[in-house]
Amino acid sequence: MIIWKGVIAVEKLVEIKENERWLLCPVCDGKTRVKLWEETELKNFPLFCPKCGKETKVNVKQFNTSVIKEPDA
Repeated sequence: MIIWKGVIAVEKLVEIKENERWLLCPVCDGKTRVKLWEETELKNFPLFCPKCGKETKVNVKQFNTSVIKEPDA
């Protein structure tokens, strides 16, 4: 059996890419500058979107994002 080093390296890159994602803006679905891993947890995180220019507070756990709505004063 012949193992080509390049193939093994590509398989490892795919595994790494499956465990990470970019956090998307909940308003416009644009890509933000925040990268998430499976074990990443964010609580009351002020997420800024460079595309729409809005800031929203979010909670993230295991790639599940929930938006925190603040009451109007």
